[in-house]
Amino acid sequence: MAKDYLYLDDYTIGERFVSPARTITEADVVNFAGFTGDWHPLHTDVEYAAQGPFGGRITHGMLTLSLGMALPFRLGPYSSYLPKSFIAFYGIDEVRFTAPNRIGDTIRTEVEVIDILDKGKNKGVLAVRCLVKNQRDEIIASFILKVFCGKKPA
Repeated sequence: MAKDYLYLDDYTIGERFVSPARTITEADVVNFAGFTGDWHPLHTDVEYAAQGPFGGRITHGMLTLSLGMALPFRLGPYSSYLPKSFIAFYGIDEVRFTAPNRIGDTIRTEVEVIDILDKGKNKGVLAVRCLVKNQRDEIIASFILKVFCGKKPA
């Protein structure tokens, strides 16, 4: 059973979580292109992409990042690795796209707590390293996610 994270203080550096997996679909790419207006042919034109550096279509990097950030919200009975005292998204550091993500790939996100930053008496920042991996266990994206959270009341 998953741990019930109420506050920033409930975490320890080195804790790990693995999200459920999700398969990337044609609809994901088309909907993302329509929503963002990014119709680059590497994502949307089969013939163009076949001649490109990846030998076929790839998903948008920002689609991969968005899904990679969201997949851990589907963890266990508490539906998230975030504490119930979550306040706000704080930022993302060190974003890298290291391999193509393709339609039909099944991705998951591996999360590790790497820092717990004190931001005063009642608040702090949880920093987690996220590795988005495909079904071949290749890292396709990585980033450090930071979230603003409440600490245990004194």
